[in-house]
Amino acid sequence: MTETRKPTVPLLRATITYEDFDRVDIRVGTIVAVDPFPEARRPAFKLQVDFGPEIGTRRTSAQVTKHYHPQTLIGRQVAAVVNFPAKQIGKFMSEVLVLGFPDHEGEVVLIGPERPVPNGGKLY
Repeated sequence: MTETRKPTVPLLRATITYEDFDRVDIRVGTIVAVDPFPEARRPAFKLQVDFGPEIGTRRTSAQVTKHYHPQTLIGRQVAAVVNFPAKQIGKFMSEVLVLGFPDHEGEVVLIGPERPVPNGGKLY
């Protein structure tokens, strides 16, 4: 029997204001390149995501190897936080945080728009 991971996020967090929410810059981008990330502690890919001319292409790593293959990620639009500071992950610098939800086993399922939208669009 396989062990399932439980999400570590509390069910309900403290109430925030709209201004708190508005400070988190969530944008849509298109994955334009996917590379293996064998040196990651948990299986992951290195992604390059195009957020349009205002933001440009940014790099990130994503632990999405359970549900996605590199060829199925290219061209996929995803949501990401673009205003976190860059984070060093091993020898790789992650510049954005791609967003997803855990499935019933705790594996990441990416989120994105249901139909194509312009890269760089801000979530509201």
